[in-house]
Amino acid sequence: MKPAILIVDDEKPSRQGLRAALEERYDVYLAEDARSAAELLSAEPFDVLLSDLRMPGEDGLKLIQRAKALPHPPVCILMTAYGSEELAVEAMKHGADDYISKGRLQLDELEIRISRLLKSRVLEAENVQLQKQLDDRYGLHAILGESPAIRAVLDVVKQAAPSRATVLLEGESGTGKELVARAVHSLSPRVKERFIAVHCAALSPTLLESELFGHEKGAFTGAFERRQGRFEMADGGSLFLDEIGEIDATLQVKILRVLETREFERVGGDKSIQSDIRLIAATNRDLKKMVADGKFREDLFFRLNVIAVKLPALRERREDIPILANHFLKEFCRENGKRIQGFPPDVMQLFLRHSWPGNIRELRNVVNRMVVMSRGERLAARDAPPELREAQASPAFASDGGEGNLNLAAMERRLIVKALKQTGGNISRAAPLLGVSRRTLHRKLKEMNLRP
Repeated sequence: MKPAILIVDDEKPSRQGLRAALEERYDVYLAEDARSAAELLSAEPFDVLLSDLRMPGEDGLKLIQRAKALPHPPVCILMTAYGSEELAVEAMKHGADDYISKGRLQLDELEIRISRLLKSRVLEAENVQLQKQLDDRYGLHAILGESPAIRAVLDVVKQAAPSRATVLLEGESGTGKELVARAVHSLSPRVKERFIAVHCAALSPTLLESELFGHEKGAFTGAFERRQGRFEMADGGSLFLDEIGEIDATLQVKILRVLETREFERVGGDKSIQSDIRLIAATNRDLKKMVADGKFREDLFFRLNVIAVKLPALRERREDIPILANHFLKEFCRENGKRIQGFPPDVMQLFLRHSWPGNIRELRNVVNRMVVMSRGERLAARDAPPELREAQASPAFASDGGEGNLNLAAMERRLIVKALKQTGGNISRAAPLLGVSRRTLHRKLKEMNLRP
């Protein structure tokens, strides 16, 4: 489709001449004054508004202000026979994207300017969409759950993210430490810079040192050229060191020095390199105990432990299991081209009884497997892995802080009440949060004798 352009000029010859010049590449609409132009702008979206400045009634500056207030504003170019630098500045203040003097108007130049502005708008839209995708994937709302335990984590993240403070994430494997680290970065002033993750347990000490600090050519066998390290590459951004409890004593000293001086040398080099990074570390080990046992430097621990965030295990936030499971169900249904309507009560009962030693990662993998192995549009207990079907109710599941035995019906009722409270009693908004249809939620409310 051709871009749509609205030309506003009270002089008919000028309108007609511009249409003749532009109609080959654009869908051209004409208006003789700001009033009729405003009617067209409110009726349908335009890509470009090309407006004269001085017209009977409302002038071009006010029309541009109206256009820029629309939900999908067009690119706005102001034309005038009274060109001046002061007027150009005034036009930009009112939202104009460009300014052209009619006395020196060259049609080729006008087309070039329009094309350039449209390309710029496309790039801006792509950047906004990319940022939205990053926010959806790594922002706070990507960390799902309504339990007090996860809300406490989010509160700390929101408070700590804008600072320069080092963050230490503690928790079992699979609890989402890297996702939280990315959320810290996305909420910080460094969001436009790089986020670099290094999994310390995956590399030997020698390789990890080179990975973190880089090396000079000839520093060791196989070092055929100079290589930047992660501290250097993350300059201005955030560096995430996962499983930091696995690094040896030599590397602990080097990392401590970087945190204290913001300087380091490449392996085999003697030139100091400065790096301004925000360090986020994570571990599934008890660093305090490692310090007491002499396996981790106390001074480095204190440097890392400025903001400590303890991520709860999934068995400690069981009320979030249905939310997470339904999120993963939608994800894998899209990925596998399947249509599955939620989890039957017996399947969710299996989920709620399981201890989830692998935490969220294990739950995600289980849902993926069940979607792939499903035989129709409804999941069945037979689709679940054997370890879930054979699980017995755990002690942690049997009690809910003094509220009596917690079964599926009680859990379901609490989640529905919470969703309705969160949406102000709006059933249409509460149903997607719960991963059910509006009709199903109406039925559940009737069965439970609940009112929205």
